[in-house]
Amino acid sequence: MRGPAEACADASARAGIELAGTATETSRWLLVEHRGAWGRDAVEDTELPGAVRQTLTTFPGRTLLVRRPDRRGERTTVFVAEATETGGRLTRTELETMGELAGGVAGGEPIPGPLLLVCVHGRRDTCCARLGIPVFDALAPHGDPECLWQSSHQGGHRFAANVLVLPWGVQLGRVTPRDAARVVALLEDGRIPLDLYRGRALYPPAVQAAEVFARAHLGVDSVGGLELLAVDGDRVTFAHAGGEASLAVEERPGPAVPASCGAEPETTTVYSVRW
Repeated sequence: MRGPAEACADASARAGIELAGTATETSRWLLVEHRGAWGRDAVEDTELPGAVRQTLTTFPGRTLLVRRPDRRGERTTVFVAEATETGGRLTRTELETMGELAGGVAGGEPIPGPLLLVCVHGRRDTCCARLGIPVFDALAPHGDPECLWQSSHQGGHRFAANVLVLPWGVQLGRVTPRDAARVVALLEDGRIPLDLYRGRALYPPAVQAAEVFARAHLGVDSVGGLELLAVDGDRVTFAHAGGEASLAVEERPGPAVPASCGAEPETTTVYSVRW
């Protein structure tokens, strides 16, 4: 008899699947506060006004629902983030009702960030709630509470707990409660926790893997510390304070693990990077 399936995050860690090159690729995010229950597909399966859903599904980037357990009232907070190599832009808007989104996404007030989003979307994958909620609770005593939110599915259940940092587009994986104080301190200083780093979302996966490798070997953890100069076939070149770094990236099949809890194992993609 087949035994119970291993949780996807546990299977990924046991198989040694590396974090590098696994960030969800996009440079823009729309974050909409929704305090009610989220469906499996946060936008399509959640009870939302039709015109609002249309705005959320047609946004040119990635849309996430967000919430904070301590928030009450009728007003809806909306964030729009756009990542750049040196940081990015983040705006915040307070709406009287979510229905105002039916008219589209208007410009908001610029805020500095960084904004920390912890995926806790248990209806999408149980690992996200099982591992994400304790990390959210551990992060809460550190830093500005206005900058910490729970989010719907960010991508990559098997790397839970996932933390997305906006507007930088920095995605972290396998974050644990014991990492909380260190993660917040580094991010508030404009630095990336490299041991938890999945990649910069504004790059394609192979470039993410090259950037993670370069940062680790050069000791560059500041958000704007690398600049992408060129991608030529399998070679990626970055500029940094000490000069240039040119790396070769090879894509190859990795171990077969479930992409989410309850799914059948499937071959993963991993990246080998060398100078």
